[in-house]
Amino acid sequence: MQPFLYESDYLTIFHFESSYCTQEIDNFEPTTCFLQTILILMNVDSDSPDQKEPATGDVEDSLFMRACRLEPVSRPPVWLMRQAGRYLPEYQAIRNKVTFLELCKNPELSAEVMLATVDRLGVDAAIIFSDLLPLLQPMGLDLEFTPGEGPVIHNPLRTRTDLDRFHELVDVDSLSFVFETVRTTRAGLQKELPVIGFAGAPFTLAGYAIEGGTSRNWLHTKRFMLTDPDGWHELMERLARTIGRYLHAQFDAGANAVQVFDSWVGCLSPEHYREFVLPHSRTVFESIAGRGPIIHFAAGNPALLPLAAEAGGTVMGIDWRTELDHAWQQVGYDRGVQGNLDPAVLHTTPDVVRRRTEDILARVAGRPGHIMNLGHGILPETPVENVLEFISTVKQK
Repeated sequence: MQPFLYESDYLTIFHFESSYCTQEIDNFEPTTCFLQTILILMNVDSDSPDQKEPATGDVEDSLFMRACRLEPVSRPPVWLMRQAGRYLPEYQAIRNKVTFLELCKNPELSAEVMLATVDRLGVDAAIIFSDLLPLLQPMGLDLEFTPGEGPVIHNPLRTRTDLDRFHELVDVDSLSFVFETVRTTRAGLQKELPVIGFAGAPFTLAGYAIEGGTSRNWLHTKRFMLTDPDGWHELMERLARTIGRYLHAQFDAGANAVQVFDSWVGCLSPEHYREFVLPHSRTVFESIAGRGPIIHFAAGNPALLPLAAEAGGTVMGIDWRTELDHAWQQVGYDRGVQGNLDPAVLHTTPDVVRRRTEDILARVAGRPGHIMNLGHGILPETPVENVLEFISTVKQK
């Protein structure tokens, strides 16, 4: 909130940021009663838990963008990874008409899914509806999403010779449907709400490409990495450069921020991360530095957080396996953090959701730079009422 306070013959703008910011004004100590009077004059209900920030029409002044810049805000911005998903009837209605890959390649439908989700949930940012893996198709991989199994790559990369059919994308025009999804989402969204683009990190995409899908132990990936380091680094370099171009194009299309998902990197030790992953992730972050906020979500192993921060990112995504305040200390207070409610909590009761959400907010203790989110993507069959309770609890702060 930004009430206007008059003193003598000049105007002082006082940012009343609840517990998130206190600002001392010379010889001026507004009382609680006075603040309530100002709120009444502004026609603001001070007791309304869902009171929104005044819309300036400028996305750079949004809660999300300000938090990314470590600026004080009245409350943490909130959105959810995989926020447009199978738990929502609106998504199911569209998904029943097309395959998942057809949906990802249809910008109008992809934008419709996300815009309906933003309207339903009241989140503070819209991540585009897409997937990590379509990037691998024009690079030479045969990708299919099968019911019950998820992504399947029918021609995985298992040897150095297989790299001959895996091509770096110098031109990312073959992914124009993603950039059109960014533009269409941006056009349909309130101007003050940011659009988040995304991509998979080099390791996670390499893992899918080598395993041929998801894996419990990532055995083929680790074998390739450890037995043929030169081939591994060649693969990772091609991916890193392609991902950088892909994210640049999303910024060009209207994304205000991007998130890089390293969803499976937690299977590695810190030693292996430093040697085989960090240089290539750093290539991605350095290539898009200055374009906008970059969220780096390296999940699965809290011991990797300091190294992931070293690789790059203006905001570090934190999964649920560690306390948020401890994680922030590890990655450094010179960058923001995002997270980190366990998605399983949303399968409990509204009361549990509220208490667990408040616990995380208490750990942050008002430090600027926190973006509230889950510690991973929202799970199927999550009760919508619990998602709404999570968002409402954040907004009441």
